[in-house]
Amino acid sequence: MSPIVKRIQNDQELPAKADVVVIGGGIVGATAAFLLAERGLSVALVEKGHVGGEQSSRNWGWCRRQNRDERELPLSGVALQVWDEFAAKIGEDVGFRRCGLLYATDDPRQLAEWEAWRDTARPFDVNTKMLSAKEAAAAIPAKGRRWLGGVHSIDDGKAEPAIAAPTIANGARRFGATIHQECAARGLDLVNGAVAGVITEKGIIRTQAVLCAGGAWTSMFCRQYGVLFPQASVRQTALRTRPTTDLGEAIYTPECALTRRLDGSYTLAISGRATLDITPQGIRYARWFMPMFLARLKAVQIGIGESFFHGPEAFASWNGDTTSPFERMRVLDPAPSRRTIATILKRVTEQFPAMAGIEIADSWGAYVDCTPDAVPVISPADGVKGLYLAAGGSGHGFGLGPGIGRLAADLVANDQPCVDPSPFRLSRFVDGSKVKVGAI
Repeated sequence: MSPIVKRIQNDQELPAKADVVVIGGGIVGATAAFLLAERGLSVALVEKGHVGGEQSSRNWGWCRRQNRDERELPLSGVALQVWDEFAAKIGEDVGFRRCGLLYATDDPRQLAEWEAWRDTARPFDVNTKMLSAKEAAAAIPAKGRRWLGGVHSIDDGKAEPAIAAPTIANGARRFGATIHQECAARGLDLVNGAVAGVITEKGIIRTQAVLCAGGAWTSMFCRQYGVLFPQASVRQTALRTRPTTDLGEAIYTPECALTRRLDGSYTLAISGRATLDITPQGIRYARWFMPMFLARLKAVQIGIGESFFHGPEAFASWNGDTTSPFERMRVLDPAPSRRTIATILKRVTEQFPAMAGIEIADSWGAYVDCTPDAVPVISPADGVKGLYLAAGGSGHGFGLGPGIGRLAADLVANDQPCVDPSPFRLSRFVDGSKVKVGAI
């Protein structure tokens, strides 16, 4: 069952031309479209399904600087600033709240990692506080657990995955952007190696600048043009309860994570538990990803399923005149793991007896698109003039999304980048740079 996502209206008529075409209506594409349109550029956002339908509505909703990789820390500050500004600029709530995030653990190694991270964070002015065992117990009282300590990331927060991307995309309309749902981008019209247009299932839009923010589908789209983007998707499961007892806004423990939604329900999940499907694309990039999977996934299962034959990592070929894989799968909606749902419920109710008897409103599977170093790609696509990429959120793309969208908009518009873009360049995977796996 998919999460229930806010639906927005469609602009029926495809523009003949646009300054920028944004492919993909997730949090990154929606934000980039908003910020480009706000600068006075004409923008068309094309989405094969509906805005916010895939990973952008299937995550925890955390918007954090805490525990970020050092390369992402400047961008995470930008992201929180952009999150802060949306409501006033759009005149509508995207659900962003700086409620703070609470972490507790009884694992001495995890606590030491959190403590050590503070040295990384210090130059970036992150407002974070280590919690003693007593403070952690008071902040997150859990049955039968003696926390060694924890963290309170005071200025961090959460937003509402079910409404954020659609609301931001709708906001882009205030500045003249057009939104085209159920309108897959099949490919690019290239002239002498440069973008001259985007071929969609509904016609061609003339443009010289394209931002591909297609989430898990980005590598497949790029492959048509010889652009190598090593990308892997891991399948995860989460669920949402019906409104229930208030345990706090955003809680992390080694067993589970809980995020309170505006209606009093909770999103429940387990960090690090995922399934890695064997796929043609996965086999192609396997050696690139081994360090990342070994470092990050504590409970990874390997499987072969439908995704070998269908979806963003399957083998496929098409041209601008034929139905593309993007049209054949409007929304990437993998089945949730029943075993994971049962484990989530068991862990949550054992730790928090007040949640006993909670009702599940819905549950879902999701594909988290990752890069080999778990840091996003925000970059021109080498070899195709006018094509830019913004993808590879690696499990933290929602909170960072407005920062990714802002940097992508800066690059596309040829404005001063809000942060140094070099850590996010696509070429880092092929220019001999050492791959350093990022923090979760």
